[in-house]
Amino acid sequence: MTTLQDTEDASETDLAKHDEDDYVEIKEQMYQDKLASLKRQLQQLQEGTLQEYQKRMKKLDQQYKERLRNADLFLQLETEQVERNYIKEKKAAVKEFDDKKVELKENLIAELEEKKKMIENEKLTMELTGDSMEVKPIMTRKLRRRPNDPVPIPDKRRKPLNYLLTDEQIMEDLRTLNKLKSPKRPVSPSSPEHVPSAPMENPSQRYEARIEEGKLYYDKRWYHKSQAIYLESKDNTKISCVISSVGTNEIWVRKTSDSTKMRIYLGQLQRGAFVIRRRSAA
Repeated sequence: MTTLQDTEDASETDLAKHDEDDYVEIKEQMYQDKLASLKRQLQQLQEGTLQEYQKRMKKLDQQYKERLRNADLFLQLETEQVERNYIKEKKAAVKEFDDKKVELKENLIAELEEKKKMIENEKLTMELTGDSMEVKPIMTRKLRRRPNDPVPIPDKRRKPLNYLLTDEQIMEDLRTLNKLKSPKRPVSPSSPEHVPSAPMENPSQRYEARIEEGKLYYDKRWYHKSQAIYLESKDNTKISCVISSVGTNEIWVRKTSDSTKMRIYLGQLQRGAFVIRRRSAA
């Protein structure tokens, strides 16, 4: 016979088993519900109707639009800055180009003016000194001809030099040479030589004139190139001149009135055909 205690124990065991089955059933139900919910959310996600998905997409879209707006603003600012820098650099380049062009033009003008002044100074110096027309003689050494050597044939191509001496000057030179070569002898009054055939030049009227080291020694004074002088001739004409050059046997003078040049030989100065006087330079 089953006792009461055994009956109670069996009831508790059935109750515990029943509770366990209910728990398992509830757990299984919860699992199925959760699985169904996840499947439903997955389906909504695939369809794009999931609320969480839409919420996050909306947030991403706002961030995207914000970044695009910021990027557009940044691009606009950078573009404006680049344009301002371009305009600034362009103006600076144009200004530098204009400055360089003006500087180059001024430098060329100054250089040309300097060359012009140099040419004018050289021209004035040549006019004052006569270097452009000065003919420097070539010093040649003539050897003595040996007895067996043939007589040199004169070069017919050379033209004779014209020293521009007047007949009167030539006669005066001849008379001076004859006087120096003629022997000194007493002359009787009855001799025909006593009668003068032509007026003889007075030796006291001769001047000492020579050229040494590019300078003229005349009448106890030294004269040099570019010195201002007065040139007096036999007809009492007085010309203001400047010594333009000093040669070996002659000097060149330039008239201050018309800048024409004259050649004066030492013989003319020694004879007194021309007389040189000093004058102060203007």
